[in-house]
Amino acid sequence: MVACRKSFTDTLLELAKKDKDIIAVTTDARGSVTLGDYAKELPQQFVEVGIAEQDAVGISAGLAHSGKKVFVCGPACFYVARSLEQVKVDVAYSRNPVKILGVSGGVAYGALGATHHSLHDIAVLRTFPGMNICLPCDARQTRKLVEFLVDFPEPCYVRVGRAAVPDVYEDDNFDFEVGKANMLLDGSDLTIIGAGETVYHAYEAGKLLKEQGISVRVLDMSWIKPFDKEAVLKAAKETKKIITVEEHSMFGGLGAMITETLSENPVPVRIIGIPDENAIHGSNKEIFHHYGMDAEGIVKAAIDFLK
Repeated sequence: MVACRKSFTDTLLELAKKDKDIIAVTTDARGSVTLGDYAKELPQQFVEVGIAEQDAVGISAGLAHSGKKVFVCGPACFYVARSLEQVKVDVAYSRNPVKILGVSGGVAYGALGATHHSLHDIAVLRTFPGMNICLPCDARQTRKLVEFLVDFPEPCYVRVGRAAVPDVYEDDNFDFEVGKANMLLDGSDLTIIGAGETVYHAYEAGKLLKEQGISVRVLDMSWIKPFDKEAVLKAAKETKKIITVEEHSMFGGLGAMITETLSENPVPVRIIGIPDENAIHGSNKEIFHHYGMDAEGIVKAAIDFLK
């Protein structure tokens, strides 16, 4: 297993060695982001700002406006809160193609509590015109994402976790197209949709349910914006019920996007995520289990939903 953050920065370093226009910016977070090797090998393509996320976003926007291919990297909880105005104005509004890597997103900083969780980022950033959002689910998908983003001419927010994650994709022979979902399993009784690190749990749940004779479709909705409405409408028509699983508040995120999409042609939707409370303290695994976001919890929710 490989952490998505490590896959991201390893790929970025490999590409930056061949392209001097690639610049990495961080905020005293090279350890958290795993940018240590990048900083050592390419110091002329690395900017350390210190604990100043607002400055980092502004500097990144200026570099991007000057033609550089900029990746600003640090804890998600700070880039979508402390520097949110700079992301809104300097990046999204100004259409500067900065790529924001939010590491330890969702509840990855579990033991540190609500101040370090980023459970509002999708809800907020998807309202910014011009901002793209992607949550890769494993190391292979993360690598493909970085290769795509280097020359992508628009802003993008990428949210990854902290720990190593299991492979969802067994090899590199899978589609990765901006704005498109990937179908991991096909079925007719129910659709389960995940994004980011919940995709693995949704996939495992789908396989467990199939063993019980329940035909489940599983979608990897890595692209939150642009969003694959066609895949959602097709799933609703063909399976009649949808469960969404997100490492995010139950308000304004993936589940809300699905219900908005289906508002004119509604089908039952059950949203699994963090309710309107400060999430419990604990490891990522413990928090997922507590809120029913792991495979076991998704299976239980699915069986109940189908009664």
